[in-house]
This record gives sequence, structure tokens and C-alpha cells, in this order.
Amino acid sequence: MTYAIVETGGKQLWVEPGRFYEVDRLAEVEENSPFDLSRVLLINHEGQVTLGHPYVSEAVVRARVLQHRRGDKIIVYKMRPKKKTRKKRGHRQPLTRVLIESIELNGVPLATAPSPAEPAPESTSEAATSASATGIPAEEE
Repeated sequence: MTYAIVETGGKQLWVEPGRFYEVDRLAEVEENSPFDLSRVLLINHEGQVTLGHPYVSEAVVRARVLQHRRGDKIIVYKMRPKKKTRKKRGHRQPLTRVLIESIELNGVPLATAPSPAEPAPESTSEAATSASATGIPAEEE
């Protein structure tokens, strides 16, 4: 299993190719466009760990923005006892959902996201072939 620990928005994330994550809003990136995360702190590829000081040089995590959205509402309720002072406010954090496409080190892709599988062609069932060969419907056989 190949994974990387990257820094984005002041937070550190453990990322794997083919999975999506929600990070703080990336305002400079359009939806459905690729971008690179170059602040890679660690890469683990099949048990071989590459650790950066503070970042791994020549390491890039390629990602694609799926959508910009807002997180769940958080209610902030402040109350001062015995003062009749109450404040109730809501907050929704702006987020960006990103899909990790690949992890690269020195320009060589260590791991890539699996491509979407093509639908398998429909195979004829055994009952349908036997019914057409005998001329008797499958229920009556």
C-alpha cells in the first residue's frame, strides 16, 4: 500500500490514490481541474519510507478538484450565567473535495488511482442458450 502525508491548509492529511478527501477551500483552483500538492512530508511505498526535512524534495501528489462545497452546520452557543446574555450563531466551513490521482517521487509515479472499469459485455446465460437450442422456454424444461 502506497500512501503519503501532505500538508494543506495548515493541516496534515494521510492520502492514498483513488480516494477523495475534504480540505479547506482552495479558492485558486477551478472545479474539475487538476492541481499538485507539493508539500509532501512522508511517502511510504511498499514498506520503504521516504521522510522529508521538512518536505520530501521532488515529491508531488497529483489531485483533481471534484467540487467546492460547504460543510455541515455547526451551532455556536454562548451564554453568560446570571446575566441574561445569550448568543446563538451558526457556521458552515467552506470546503473543497479533492480526488487523489497519483503519488510521484522524482517524476516517477509510485501509485496511481485505478481507472474506472468499463462495463463488462453482457454474457448470455446458460438457460437462454439451452432454450433457444431446444425451442422450449426455460420455465417449462
